[in-house]
Amino acid sequence: MAFSPLRSVICSCWLLLIVILQNANCANSVNPKMRTTLLHSQSPDPVPWKEAHATFYGGSDGIDTMGGACGYGDVMKEGYGEHNTALSTVMFHDGQTCGACYEIKCFNNSQWCKPEGASITVTATNFCPPNPSQPNDNGGWCNPPREHFDLSQPSFLMLAEYKAGITPVQYRKIPCVRQGGIKFTISGNPYFLLVLVWNVGGAGDVTGVDVKGDEGAWIPMTRNWGQNWHTGTVLTGQSLSFQVHGSDGRLVESPNVAPKDWQFEKTYEGNNF
Repeated sequence: MAFSPLRSVICSCWLLLIVILQNANCANSVNPKMRTTLLHSQSPDPVPWKEAHATFYGGSDGIDTMGGACGYGDVMKEGYGEHNTALSTVMFHDGQTCGACYEIKCFNNSQWCKPEGASITVTATNFCPPNPSQPNDNGGWCNPPREHFDLSQPSFLMLAEYKAGITPVQYRKIPCVRQGGIKFTISGNPYFLLVLVWNVGGAGDVTGVDVKGDEGAWIPMTRNWGQNWHTGTVLTGQSLSFQVHGSDGRLVESPNVAPKDWQFEKTYEGNNF
């Protein structure tokens, strides 16, 4: 028996309603952790510009910015490149801001700024110590409560002329774009596990690290200095998993990054934000 046009419309409506309800049930059954991840992946609102000052240190090749208070060592080999900066006390936060990315532009200095509005992106890799013997506005540029960037020379010269020496800038914190996964460089000894965490995407700066062996629960690590984290728990002979907490509240887990026969002074690669 053939369907009438009216019956066909009614059947189509019922089918559409069933599909909608099924999709709704699927959406409600999403794992809560997955839902949180999706929520965090939405584009954040633009960060407003703030004002600070910038100077530079080191030579034109950026070699003098190697090492530093974040513990990264060779910033060229580790992917941070010559566009890096040291931060003043109030911005460094005892190493918590290591790895953060900033967009900076020269500001309110028509004599020395290069094309007004041009900006650069730099990574925080070092600490600019205060100099209490000099005034905040004449040599003590990194004294509290000043917000100050001591840039590599190549970075500074993209913003302003060499003769400027110091210039007002505007800056804002931005997401970091990294190639590959988060790197974990393991050092120390069996009773003192020290891990340098680097090449972190997303927020870039790390507020917490957890480690877990084959046995037991997650172990919160303690910031030793910069982005070096330690624990006294003996984990030799076990594969190692890591959780990294970003300053934006997100967390990324890297299961079994280091195999059971992991070695000191080796680097292992995990997931990234």
